[in-house]
Amino acid sequence: MIQIVEAHFVTSAQGVKDSLPDGVSEVVFLGRSNVGKSSIINAFANKKGLAKSSATPGKTRLINFFDIKFMKDKEPFMCRFVDLPGFGYAKVSKTLKNEWQKHLTDFLESRHSIRVFVQLLDSRHPHLEIDENVNDYIQSLLKPDQKLIQIFTKADKLNQKEKSALKREFPGAILVSSSQKTGINQALETLFDSIFPARQS
Repeated sequence: MIQIVEAHFVTSAQGVKDSLPDGVSEVVFLGRSNVGKSSIINAFANKKGLAKSSATPGKTRLINFFDIKFMKDKEPFMCRFVDLPGFGYAKVSKTLKNEWQKHLTDFLESRHSIRVFVQLLDSRHPHLEIDENVNDYIQSLLKPDQKLIQIFTKADKLNQKEKSALKREFPGAILVSSSQKTGINQALETLFDSIFPARQS
């Protein structure tokens, strides 16, 4: 069984220049504001309040770093979760938004430690243009040693027929609900195998 046994907030950064040094394998979480990003990170770590969401969607504009310790077969594996600002809802000036987006694209394109991109999508709205654009963008910059995983959040809001239809359309889709704690273990297994592909049993 794979689980996260330790999770700690390390620091926040505005962009590449004030980020932690490259080195530890990183998992980057991307998603629209209000997609449930903080809730999923907290559910993965089984630690309430680890990642904090803003009361105002889109207000958080910092890159947040968390040290994570996985345990598999009594062996520890260290990595880092990187929580990026949510996109799509920010009510900020155009100048600030452009600067913010530049910081994020610079980070994503120049960061060597990123092993996995986790794109979170609201399972009730899987075809939003902004999500498809982000997916295309990440696919365009993926390096051979990087992987993109799509996780559909708020699966508890779907009935069984809707879940089946989503899985047919997105083969291999991971459906999770942070409130019901469903799909979390499957998502963690997929995440672990993607971060540490050489250590799969």
